[in-house]
Amino acid sequence: MIVFSVLYGFISYTFSYYGEMAAYLGMTAPMAFVALISWLRDPYKGNKSEVKVNRITKKEHVFMWIATVIVTIIFYFILDRFHTANIIPSTISVTTSFLAVYLTFRRSPYYAIGYAANDIVLIVLWVLAALDDKSYISVVVCFTAFLANDVYDFFSWRKMEKRQAALM
Repeated sequence: MIVFSVLYGFISYTFSYYGEMAAYLGMTAPMAFVALISWLRDPYKGNKSEVKVNRITKKEHVFMWIATVIVTIIFYFILDRFHTANIIPSTISVTTSFLAVYLTFRRSPYYAIGYAANDIVLIVLWVLAALDDKSYISVVVCFTAFLANDVYDFFSWRKMEKRQAALM
């Protein structure tokens, strides 16, 4: 995700999707790094090939949603200042990206739902870009594949979560 963030930041820059560039370089990449550390520090029963699934409390859900609203509002004004193309879907993309990386960091299976929602927004965003420049169709295909992967991830993580809960 860290390497993808750098590549995707460049692609986003080429179409004036500054929100995507800022979100992936300034938020997703650093949070992916923090999530990697969290995952490495929390293996399931010492098995370094499997992370311990975490449950988020109601209090943390409230915090997450308040933080999401704040990040969304701040980024909307930043994106507006830089005259970001397709500002509404770009802002929604920041929102879904934030939720996804937060849930990834917290080791919640719902991170995959956040990324799936982000994939849907990005498919729309890049279809709009492809209407101007057909070379962006490859980005649409990329996020369509990511969507399929994220749906699979969600079900895999839920299965892992149930297995870990049964062994407790």
